[in-house]
Amino acid sequence: MDTQARRVAIGMVTPALVLMILVAVVPIGYAIWLSLNQYSLIHPGLSRFVGLGNYIAQLTSSSWWQAFGFSFVIGLVSVPLELIAGTGLAMLLNLAFKGRAVLRSVLLMPYAIMTVVSAIVWSSMFDPHLGLLTTVLKALHLPGGDVVWLANPGLVTVIIILAEVWKTAPFVGLLVLAGLQVIPQDVFEAAAIDGATRWQTFWRVTLPLLAPAIAVAGVLRLLDALRMFDLPYVFTRGANGTSTMSVLVYNTLYQNQQTGEGSALGILTFTVVMVVALVYIRFAGGNLRQIAKESR
Repeated sequence: MDTQARRVAIGMVTPALVLMILVAVVPIGYAIWLSLNQYSLIHPGLSRFVGLGNYIAQLTSSSWWQAFGFSFVIGLVSVPLELIAGTGLAMLLNLAFKGRAVLRSVLLMPYAIMTVVSAIVWSSMFDPHLGLLTTVLKALHLPGGDVVWLANPGLVTVIIILAEVWKTAPFVGLLVLAGLQVIPQDVFEAAAIDGATRWQTFWRVTLPLLAPAIAVAGVLRLLDALRMFDLPYVFTRGANGTSTMSVLVYNTLYQNQQTGEGSALGILTFTVVMVVALVYIRFAGGNLRQIAKESR
């Protein structure tokens, strides 16, 4: 590349780079600085530099490890269910039948609803007094009509996972459907000529070719699940052991007005998500290369 071309390239990249620094790097740097200090919003003069004190306090706190564990429970349970449901949804939407466009709109509707709205709807369904489930159980004289669903840690965890899968499985289905529609039809015709059944075609042809789309959907959903805030906050405000890392950050930073500690928790959450993303991409990338070699 000659000098003139290099100058043109630098001139074109510089505005985007400056904007990225202003939007991403500066806030992250400021958050790191806040996390190294202890701030008193009531008595500004008591603010002081504590170094890694906030990090040490949080990493030795049971509340951080509880939120850390709960976030991973939600992510490791909900994401596989979303991938399975989304892949099945994509296979259904890829079929040619009358009314397919209407069915696509209906099945993708949960993803179009705001997460807070869906959380409110789901929480109202399990209200112990006027909830739909409680009303139905009491009307049919079935057990469970007097259960306070959102106060039980085990039950509310299941409800959060179900609500998350219902909300985001259509998103996974959309990504997988895009990958499904770029697969050449010649591949399926060759499998049919070889005598492969539909089940064999799915496992040995369709699924390996969909691996890149599923991997992308998986990493996007896992990162979102680890950063989950809306559902647990609307359901329980993080009570009864249902606080995720993001809920803990919010409660510490805004509810308790602990700026330094909350910033430290935010940086820890960011670090955890980034490490998980790197590990997932490395693992998924190796598997995708292996699948590509085997499919040749």
